[in-house]
Amino acid sequence: MNEGGYDLGYRACPCFWGTEPGTLVRKLATIVGDFRNLQILDVGCGEGKNAWFFANQGATVRAVDISALAIENGEKCFGTSPRICWEVADVRTLELRSRAYDIVVAYGLLHCLASATELRDTIARLKSATKSGGFNIVCCFNDRDQDLSAHPGFTPTLLSHSQLVSEYEDWDLISATDSDLVETHPNNGILHQHSLTRIIAQRKV
Repeated sequence: MNEGGYDLGYRACPCFWGTEPGTLVRKLATIVGDFRNLQILDVGCGEGKNAWFFANQGATVRAVDISALAIENGEKCFGTSPRICWEVADVRTLELRSRAYDIVVAYGLLHCLASATELRDTIARLKSATKSGGFNIVCCFNDRDQDLSAHPGFTPTLLSHSQLVSEYEDWDLISATDSDLVETHPNNGILHQHSLTRIIAQRKV
């Protein structure tokens, strides 16, 4: 797995990704309405802004990231909660039970995997871990336009938007967009752009 150089940011900025949940998480909140008592898996959770949002809405969250620094920052920034289990682990070897989670989140994770095969295999495992009627949230770089000037040494695995969407062709597709993200990371101040595929999909009952 290519970690994207994010540990440099985690060392420099104790709350690198901020505290507000991602746009897809907020969108799912309008669809689901009530997260109380739901089981949620957030893989590639970073410092946990999405996990914290879900926990505050009454869900139980397994928040997993390969970076120990990210998890440490998350615990410092958001504190501990009986509703969040923080875990340092690699998604490729993570033990996942079939149909265990109501919602599975992969925000900014999949393009960090080493190959298209790993990316597709990981999506398949995350889908398998989702309950009938449950949701997946995916936010992933695609191959349309990537400015990696703020990510020295990072070579992401890039599929096309249509290829990523096709991984959910057997689910109900709630939302699938291909749009640009323009951002500046707080540790280096470099303005840059990514083309992103954003997906909300629901497993058929």
